[in-house]
Parts: sequence; structure tokens; C-alpha cells
Amino acid sequence: MTDDATDDAQDDAQDMKRLVAAWRGAQRKLSRGLREPTVAELLAPLAEAPYDLDQPADVYGDGVVAELERRVAELLGTQDAAFFPSGTMAQQVALRCWAGRTGNPVVALHPQSHPERWEGGALSAVSGLRTVHPTTEARQPLPEEIASFPEPFGTLVLELPLRDPGFLLPSWEELEALVEAARAREAVVHFDGARLWESTAHFGRPLTEIAALADSVYVSFYKSLGGLSGACLAGPADFVEETRAWRHRYGGQIFRQFPQALAALAGLERELPRLPSYVAQARLVAEALRSAFTESDIPWFRIHPEQPHTHQFQVWLPYEPDHLRRATLRQAEETGTVLFHRWSPAGPPGLSITEVTVTAPGLSWTPSTVTQAAQAFAARL
Repeated sequence: MTDDATDDAQDDAQDMKRLVAAWRGAQRKLSRGLREPTVAELLAPLAEAPYDLDQPADVYGDGVVAELERRVAELLGTQDAAFFPSGTMAQQVALRCWAGRTGNPVVALHPQSHPERWEGGALSAVSGLRTVHPTTEARQPLPEEIASFPEPFGTLVLELPLRDPGFLLPSWEELEALVEAARAREAVVHFDGARLWESTAHFGRPLTEIAALADSVYVSFYKSLGGLSGACLAGPADFVEETRAWRHRYGGQIFRQFPQALAALAGLERELPRLPSYVAQARLVAEALRSAFTESDIPWFRIHPEQPHTHQFQVWLPYEPDHLRRATLRQAEETGTVLFHRWSPAGPPGLSITEVTVTAPGLSWTPSTVTQAAQAFAARL
């Protein structure tokens, strides 16, 4: 590494320390960043989890882990569920098992889905599967694209919501049609539901009805529920039992996992009932941001989607990420308000994107407080 590169890396590290310190010290924020909680803060909720802490600790998946699996299967209306240390492993195993059962190693999914973008090509490198893309558009696939795809596939994966293009969900009717199109091709349907928990508001359906459309479902415990880590695969009992065998082969048979299981149970108890209110508040925040930016000197912006499908959405602005990061830092340090967190390049030079998440800290915001914060941010640009 050159001296200039070393200096840049040190500057970035210092900026991140300042940002995290500013986020922690802010009096007003829409959500807490993942880097904000201390170890003590993460440990505290474990003692409040809905589980008898006088019970023996788990050993290789019994005890509290088994209770979490039971609870997830109940919430999703499936026969069984298996706990996995990570969603990456859970989906690797699920898709491998379906390939064995269908006799077809081809997996149809979106090119911007998590397995394609963020897992280092593991579906092919580790599991021997091949992926195809019914669409390359920055949206959910259409039923007609599934129906007319030119080659057979054994499994259709639908990421609900599709995070990278903007936390996008199809309509309920579109989702039903997508599943029907896959079944007409004798393919199974797997829901990548890392953020499925908050999709009920958009679909207007309970979790059991949503999950019933799929042959298997993966859910995460830290993305929306505030857990430490971990995931579950849910589906038919014989399928889930097979995934447990592969979980062991993939190195996921962990000796003790009670911290993750307790945090997940606490999240199901505390955060799951609140998610619809977060979605409603995110829509209020998005509309207030749109109004404030329209009246500002910012030359161009985009709120995507216009009405958030979940409690998360994107904001696009025509500035370099470093410029926006500095404005974010100044606003947090000078006013104690955090409107945005991290900014990333979004294609052409001079265009950046951030993800806005609304959780419990954001419920107290009103349209006027959002407008004031957006105006204060714009003034720092």
C-alpha cells in the first residue's frame, strides 16, 4: 500500500470514529446505526427475553434454540423451522436441498439479490448450483418473465423485499402470480425473507398467509428484529430435517447459541409487533423529505420508492459520497440530529445513495421535524 493510500485509509477510519461518536451522541435520530450499540447495550435485552433463564443452556441446538425454532414455525405457519448461524448458510443449504429434490441445479433469482451480490459466488463455488436471471431490471420479476424464461430451473428465489434496488415488494396479486408461474413450470419457490417480517403492511396479509405461498422461507433475526445474528429456515418437516443434516456438514452445528436465540426471542416479542408502525412512519418521513427537498436548492433528488414498501427506503442526491458524509457529520455534531447515516456511490460520478431506516427512535418525528432536519442538512451542502 502506498503512503497516500495509507493516509486515506487512516482518514477514513478517523471519519468513521467521528461519525459513530456523533450518532451515539445524537438526541434525535430515525434509527440506531449498527455500529452504535455497545457490548453492554447488546447484552442487556437478553435477560428480558421471554424464556426461563433458569433452564439449562443449549447444547447443539436444544433448549432455547429449539424454543426459537418452534416459535418461528408457529409465526410462519410452517411444520418446522431450523436455526442457522447465518442467512448465507441457511440459503446455501435450502437451495442445495431443493436442487437434490427437483433434480435441477438451476436457480432463478434476481441479479441484485443477496446470494448473487454479497456471497462471493458461493451458490456455484460451494453448492455446485447455477443461477439464471429472469430479469435484470431494478425491480421484482414479472410473472410473464418467469413463465417465458427460455430454460428450465428447479427453484425460483424471491427476495422479499428486494433490498438493493430499494426494498421493493410486488403487490399481493403479483406475488401470487409469480408463484403460480413457477409452479406451472414444476419449480419450487423459496422466499429470501431476510426482511419478510415487515412485509405484512404492504401485502395486507399476515405472515402465515405470506409464507404459505412458498415451499420454504428464510428469515433473519438481526436485520429488522434487532437480534445479534442468526436465521431460520422454515418449511415442511421432512425438508427442514434434511437441512439440519446439511447444516452440520456446512459447519453450522454450533455448541452453544443461547445469546443469539435469546436476542431473537426478545426481538420477536418486542420489535415484531412494532414493525407496522415503523412502516407507517417511514412513509410519513419519505413524504416530508420529498417536500423539504423540493423547496430546497438541491438541484435533483429521488426518494425511492415514492411510497416505501417497508420501513426502509432510498434517498438519491447529486453529490459525491464524501461531500454528503461531511454534511451528515456536521449536522450530527452541530445539532444532535441524525437524518442519514452512510452514503455510497450510485453509478455515475457525482451521484450518491443512502438507505433510510425508521425504527423506534423515529416514531416521535413529525412532518415538521423531518422538514427542519432536511432543510438543515441541505443548507450544509
